[in-house]
Amino acid sequence: MGRRRKGDAVHGWICLDKPLDMTSTQAVSKVRRLFNAQKAGHAGTLDPLATGILPIALGEATKTVPYLMEADKTYRFTIAWGETTASFDREGVVTATSDVRPDPAAVAQALTVFVGEISQIPPAFSAIKVDGERAYDLAREGIEVTLAARTVIIHEARVLGAPDRDHVEIEISCGKGTYVRAIVRDLAEALGACGHVSALRRARVGRFDEEGAISLDKLDDLVHRGAEFGALLPVETALDDIPALAVTDEDAFRLKQGRSIVLVPRQVEALRPRLSQPRIVAGQDASRTVSATLGGRIVALCDMRAGRLSPTRVFHLDQSGVETDVDYGRT
Repeated sequence: MGRRRKGDAVHGWICLDKPLDMTSTQAVSKVRRLFNAQKAGHAGTLDPLATGILPIALGEATKTVPYLMEADKTYRFTIAWGETTASFDREGVVTATSDVRPDPAAVAQALTVFVGEISQIPPAFSAIKVDGERAYDLAREGIEVTLAARTVIIHEARVLGAPDRDHVEIEISCGKGTYVRAIVRDLAEALGACGHVSALRRARVGRFDEEGAISLDKLDDLVHRGAEFGALLPVETALDDIPALAVTDEDAFRLKQGRSIVLVPRQVEALRPRLSQPRIVAGQDASRTVSATLGGRIVALCDMRAGRLSPTRVFHLDQSGVETDVDYGRT
């Protein structure tokens, strides 16, 4: 007999508005405790100095985290001119100073070079592993860290304003793996200035945005009123760009057993246009991935080949450790 997991079988996503001075791990732990959930994880770390959208997965939703990690993101940040720091944010030790204060027009012009597919060297103070150790741990010990350049995509970058001559506010929309601190480092260098990130907010991760976000205080209030499940988004929320196919009860049963199902020609033709789009998830080709659903709820993520769907990830939304019915719509 298997071990019984602690907590409740809660499945879904919370679009959290992470507060300042809290790590992503602390935020996940807090949300997990509020729901007494068996399992939780997040899609994309936010530094303690950053606020904004931190999608948190509970239960079976953790199986969809890799798909959300690939999503585009929007950031708003403030550059403080005059000082460069070791970490390129306001927590780092000052390494250089300058009297140069670029005006907003010059910043906007310089930003155009960063739009598109660019090569970016991540900052030494990052979570990237070097010989099995985190780069930021090595950097804090005074060990010189040289990270390899990587290709990232900036879809849009614009100046929002300049509250004073010492600061400029910028918004970018970008693909995965983009470091805002690296953009600030390179932008300051291009402008012959010194600067660092003084404020950072993530405004969007895929479909998760500020309009649908909830604060920890608000979530805590909902828990006290017994209404926390009103904030829980469906597991499928992270699979916005994955084509979905409704299946029968019999086919759903086969998929949950790990067995493949055969599609009829019209189903194949309906899926083909969306499956032609290139999609890489966690380093794997996911362009043949299909979400099989029953009654609007996901049954399995499948690989489609030669008119057959073979399950790669099976979802058990009616049970997780112990059989528990969860009402996702109650308020």
